[in-house]
Amino acid sequence: MLSDRLSRSLALMCALAPLACGVAAVSAQEPAQVTANVAPAPGEFAPGVLTTIPPSVDRADVISTHDIPEILSETSLQWEPASTTTKSRTLFEMAKDAVFINDVWCLEFAFKPLRMIEVDVPQPSGRVQRKQIWYMVYRVRNTGAGLTGKANPDGNFETVAKSTDEIRFIPELVLTSNDRSGGQRVRKAYLDRIVPTALGPIQQRELPRGTLYNSVDLAQQLLKVEAGRTQEGAWGVAMWEDVDPQIDFFSIYVRGLSNGLAWTDPKGAFKKGDAPGTGRKFTYKTLQLNFWRPGDDIGQNEREVRFGTAPQRADFYDSGEGVAYRWVYR
Repeated sequence: MLSDRLSRSLALMCALAPLACGVAAVSAQEPAQVTANVAPAPGEFAPGVLTTIPPSVDRADVISTHDIPEILSETSLQWEPASTTTKSRTLFEMAKDAVFINDVWCLEFAFKPLRMIEVDVPQPSGRVQRKQIWYMVYRVRNTGAGLTGKANPDGNFETVAKSTDEIRFIPELVLTSNDRSGGQRVRKAYLDRIVPTALGPIQQRELPRGTLYNSVDLAQQLLKVEAGRTQEGAWGVAMWEDVDPQIDFFSIYVRGLSNGLAWTDPKGAFKKGDAPGTGRKFTYKTLQLNFWRPGDDIGQNEREVRFGTAPQRADFYDSGEGVAYRWVYR
C-alpha cells in the first residue's frame, strides 16, 4: 500500500511539473550539451567570408611558338635540299617558330580576408619580441581542370580538355608593395614565412575544427581530384613578418597554382658553343590578388584592408580599374 501511494505521489508531481522531471531525467542519463560558440566544420563559413578564384586554363598556356637558338646558331645546318624535299622541312628552318605543346593544369584557390595577429616571436638572442604578423588563410582544391593540345591533319593545332591526376601544390605567396614615392614604385616584397608561435593562435581563430598547414607541410600533401559538390581541398596559411606599416597599396602573388610557364630567348643571349638554355628567361603563371588599406601606420587594423584596387589607383597595380585579381606571368 505504501509503495502504491508513493508511486501515485511521484506521478502527480511529474504531472504538475513535467519540465522539472524532464530535466532531472536527462541530467541523470547524460551531461547537458553546450551548443553556444561551437566552431563550424572546415569550409562552413557565412556567405561572403570565403572568396573563391576558379581555375584558369587557356590556349596560350598550352600552345606556344619559339625559335630554337641552339639550332639556329649552327649556320652550317643551312642548306638547299634536293627536289626530294623542301627547304622548309630542313632542321634549320623547322627551328624557326617551332610549336611547343604542354599539358597544363590549374587549381582552385579560395581565401579568407587578410588579417593580423600579435604574437611573441623568438629572436636569435634567445629573447622573444612581440610582433604583428599579417596572414591569409586559404584553401587549394584540385577540380581536375586541365588542357592539352594536338595537331590536326590540316596542320592546325587545337586544345582539348584533359583531367588532371593528383597534384602537389608548392606554395609561394609574396606580399609586394605597390606604393609610390616621388612617382617611383617603392620596391618592398615579403616572402611567406613560417612563424611557429603564430600557427596555433591562427588555427584556433580561423579553423579550429580543421587541419591548417604551413607552407612546408602543405607542399607534402597530394591533392586528389574532387568531383561534383565535394569541396574539401587542403587548408594553408601564409604569414608575413615585419611588414612595413606604411604600406597602403599592395598585391599578393600566389605561385604554384598552375604549371603554366612561358619563356623568351633574348636576342644575342645564346652564342654558339654555349650550354643549351643559356640566357633563357622563364616566367610562371601566377595569381595576383590586389588589396589596399585607407589607414596609416598607427594602430593598424585588419578591418581596414580592402580586396581590390584602390579607387583611381589602378595604375599602381598595373591593371585595370576595379580589378580585384588577375592571372599574370612573372
